[in-house]
Amino acid sequence: MISAQAWSDAQRLWDFQQMHHEPRPCSVGIGLGSHDLGVADVTVDLYRRGMMPVIVFTGAMSRTTRERMPRGEAEHYRERALELGVPTDAVLVEPNARNTGENILFSRSLLVERGVDVSSVLLVSKPYEERRAHATARKLWPEVEIVSASAPMTLAEYVDSMRDTRLVLDMLVGAQQRLLIYPEQGFMIRQEIPEPVAAAYDRLCGEGFTSRLVATS
Repeated sequence: MISAQAWSDAQRLWDFQQMHHEPRPCSVGIGLGSHDLGVADVTVDLYRRGMMPVIVFTGAMSRTTRERMPRGEAEHYRERALELGVPTDAVLVEPNARNTGENILFSRSLLVERGVDVSSVLLVSKPYEERRAHATARKLWPEVEIVSASAPMTLAEYVDSMRDTRLVLDMLVGAQQRLLIYPEQGFMIRQEIPEPVAAAYDRLCGEGFTSRLVATS
């Protein structure tokens, strides 16, 4: 059972991770690979709305996706986009990235290689990783404008779609931890963490939602 306090704390982290950007036309859309095929669906919807002329799907495999996406996250995203009617020549695949930093750096290199001029990026992620992805892109690609996007879902809707409440809360906690420790490692820009968000994170850690934390020295 998930306590009322844990739900409240998870909601606070969920709200903080949202960047609340209004989607607008950008040079390229980048869909960050993960276990969530909904990222591909959102990217396709934005493409259909004229928000970008070309899509990059980026991602190899992780322990979460090895079985469900054996050809790699980016390739499964590409297949989904083609099924939904996106032209083949509008989709680029970056199949090697294994973390958010590599998603950004490898996608950037691919676009340079293909001669795509980029001044702005519509960065599509899972809803609870908007802020983490945005902070990473701002650090590693500071000269372009970064607009964040994800599925317009509530926390309850997302939990229902994933069918694994504890996994979602664990991932929320993991995303929040990275906002705390990765700036020190040079992986993302530093951000102010409001005290209520920090307190919610600490309580969730104390309740054991820690499977997605990374080891720290």
